[in-house]
Amino acid sequence: MQEEPQHISPARRDAPAPQAPRPIYWLLGLVATALALVAIVIGREFLAPLAVAILLFSLISALIDLARHFRIGSLAIPNWVATLTVSLLTAAALMVLFGLLSAQINAAVATASDYTDRAEQAISALFAWLGEDAAAAAQAAFRDIDLGDNLRLLAGSAGGLLISTILVILYIGFLFAERPHFAAKFEKLFPDPDRANRLRHILGAIGRSVRHYVLVKTAVSLTTAGVVYVILLLLGIDFAEPIATLTFFFNFIPNIGSIAASLLPAMVALVQFGDWPMALIVLFGVGAIQFSIGNIIEPMLMGRALHLSSLAIILSLTFWGAVWGVVGLFLAVPIMVVVMIVCAHVPGLKPVAILLSRDGDLNESGES
Repeated sequence: MQEEPQHISPARRDAPAPQAPRPIYWLLGLVATALALVAIVIGREFLAPLAVAILLFSLISALIDLARHFRIGSLAIPNWVATLTVSLLTAAALMVLFGLLSAQINAAVATASDYTDRAEQAISALFAWLGEDAAAAAQAAFRDIDLGDNLRLLAGSAGGLLISTILVILYIGFLFAERPHFAAKFEKLFPDPDRANRLRHILGAIGRSVRHYVLVKTAVSLTTAGVVYVILLLLGIDFAEPIATLTFFFNFIPNIGSIAASLLPAMVALVQFGDWPMALIVLFGVGAIQFSIGNIIEPMLMGRALHLSSLAIILSLTFWGAVWGVVGLFLAVPIMVVVMIVCAHVPGLKPVAILLSRDGDLNESGES
């Protein structure tokens, strides 16, 4: 006797398959995040130069696109000519920048011995108002630092800087070699037109925001460094060129960079002249320049496209500085911009984008 087949209702037949509980997804997310952090730390020797190369590649690509629209009569610049020219100019600029940094470091090392004794006296005078014991303790701590050895160690790191510069140039070259195939690979990776258009929109918003930030920051930093250099020359402060060079780089580090760029020349003036009046003149003069350009001119040029939370910027600086060192400090804000734009376009991550923004308004973050 055969059993009659049980009747399955359409509702039961069409019922969705049971899904894994939500804690499983949270656990998988935590494991993936931990693995990504480990990879970022372990692979910093090549990931940091790769991130710099991608950033420069984005800027260079925009310059190449502009050069291709430039015409001489009816003649247009071929794509390969524009690519080769801009790539060679970028490689030359990076090598010149490396040479400039190496020369400034070597100059500081060569004169470090002359400034060591004066720096010790300046430190003693700085802490003298706290009492003789405090001044003696400050002098002992300064001797333990051994400034000369630290500067020689810094000079020895020029070899690592050269390797990183060459890696960046090589990465940029291979990125340009792959550039003609990006479109075909993108279409095969994302065959769904709606999804592809959404991803293009996100990538376009990221590219525009990062390029805008870097170009404005570069112009502002160059202007600030030039003005500081003129002020230091007029006041007769030593190391005007190295200080101006460091000012240019410090200004790429939000918030704390301008503070360091103001304190450095004041400390040099204190060591050079051995008294407070000139150090205070330099501190307030350079600080006024940093404040005026950084808080009035730069926001006008930057607009609201990168209105990031100040707390989020500090946390990003702390994290990426600890993971990738000095390079991480320069890349902290561009990485924050990428994270905020991506989170703004993912419904589940939109609260993260709101927290990263200054006032919760995501309309300037490329959100559709």
